[in-house]
Amino acid sequence: MQDIFGDEPRKSPLGKGPLAHEIGQDLSALSLNEIEERITLLKAEIARLESMREAKQASRQAANAFFR
Repeated sequence: MQDIFGDEPRKSPLGKGPLAHEIGQDLSALSLNEIEERITLLKAEIARLESMREAKQASRQAANAFFR
């Protein structure tokens, strides 16, 4: 049964864990603990993105060197 009062923690669209942070969302309803969790989540996501960027740059450089 769906919670019509909004008392249940929101879930991500995949049903795994809490709802992910949305860029630009209203933060006023978040607790201090929730804000800290979001910061940790976003820092981990930034590290993941930077790692993928580095891997793609290395792949591009290898391809450029091969096809010269």
